Amino acid sequence: MSAAKPTIRDVAHVAGGPVTTVPHALTEVETARGKAETRDRVHAAAAELGYSPNKLASGLRRQRSQTLGLLSDQIATTPYAGQIILGAQETAAALGWVLMLYSTGADAQLEQREILALQEHRVDGVLYATMYHHHVELPVELERFPLVLVDCFTTGAAVPAVVPDEFHAGYEATRELLDHGHRRIGFVTNIDDVPATTGRLNGYRKALEHAGIAFDDRLVAADASETLGGYRTALRLLTLGERPTAIFAYNDRMAMGVYRAAYELGIAIPRDLSVVGVDNQQILADGLYPGLTTMALPHYEMGAWGVETLVRLINAQPVARSLEPHRLHCPIVRRQSVAAPGGATRTGSHPLPPKPP
Repeated sequence: MSAAKPTIRDVAHVAGGPVTTVPHALTEVETARGKAETRDRVHAAAAELGYSPNKLASGLRRQRSQTLGLLSDQIATTPYAGQIILGAQETAAALGWVLMLYSTGADAQLEQREILALQEHRVDGVLYATMYHHHVELPVELERFPLVLVDCFTTGAAVPAVVPDEFHAGYEATRELLDHGHRRIGFVTNIDDVPATTGRLNGYRKALEHAGIAFDDRLVAADASETLGGYRTALRLLTLGERPTAIFAYNDRMAMGVYRAAYELGIAIPRDLSVVGVDNQQILADGLYPGLTTMALPHYEMGAWGVETLVRLINAQPVARSLEPHRLHCPIVRRQSVAAPGGATRTGSHPLPPKPP
């Protein structure tokens, strides 16, 4: 017959104190009270007995469900930003929370119904996430929840938000091409007025400026941020009298269009043309031949940051509040689409200034 499961009274007896000291000592939040010596005795007694607190009962006493809601427009139904969900789920589980998913399909009426469902399920806080980085107008009904924004931001309220660092994505993509010796670098970009369009263009321009290269607007072509848009813009750039030796593509889908245009024009990648994208959509970046060097959007990290910040809000722990979103780095994933101009080997001797902070 197995031994009885230790209780809170057993822990108090071994620790040599009243029962009321145990929950305070075992509550790992900054508001927990009690002397350090008492907390140490209680933790030692709990470890000796193999006692662990009942989180569900504890949550009920604090009127918590230990549940978070993730309300999204389309990320639950798209491969592009699904890593946000994975990052949020794994981080929530590691912290002892459950994550509930709600996808609105960008339908305002459905969004209202799902906010009601969040209330009915008594979630303790909400992640409001979008498929791509843009400004949002928040439903007023969300004001009653602890709230964190993921891959989006709002104005007029200091709601914690996390987004990709679009400027440095554009800067480092362009710098990768500069590091390989390219001086005539084209940029195929998006026609939509969203933060990524502006941020990546500004990063591209700043990298050229730091390398002492004048910006040439003839080397920038905009179209829909899809494969056909990349194809059309690449055809324009690659048929110039003095064509670029490298192209930075707004995203991996546009980069795929660049590959098609280069193939039709008899331009070999990377021997005659180097290409860098943004997204690291692995089904595209790995599937293209040669494999596409690209800047990875930090979807997983944004989901994880969102949950960590939301749990801190719920636990009344300090959270940095700003009207500006927190920006996460986009790391480069190198494959085989970048080489020195004309297929020469990279010397690594080209002098470039240090990266900006």
